[in-house]
Amino acid sequence: MEEFKKPQQEREIVFSKAIKAGKRIYYLDVKKSRNEEMFLSVTESKKKIVGDDASQVSFEKHKIFLYKEDFEKFMDGMREVIDFIQENQNVEQKSVVDDLDINFEI
Repeated sequence: MEEFKKPQQEREIVFSKAIKAGKRIYYLDVKKSRNEEMFLSVTESKKKIVGDDASQVSFEKHKIFLYKEDFEKFMDGMREVIDFIQENQNVEQKSVVDDLDINFEI
């Protein structure tokens, strides 16, 4: 019997965190690649009501994959973007990213 390899999207989840935010749920899934390297799969799942009577519900999903060699650049960009939004919308709270104690040294 021939063994089939799982496509990247169906790889085993090593660790997962779901973040509920209104009509959206963000899934942060740690998976392993074929060469056993871990990577992050981020999925946004948004609830959609189909039909006039709201009897049918579907979910629209979007995914991105983030690999360890890109973690630091991604977080730097995320910090910059969040700080920009907070500074330009006069948010009177400290940066959300300042609360993140994340170290991507590998």
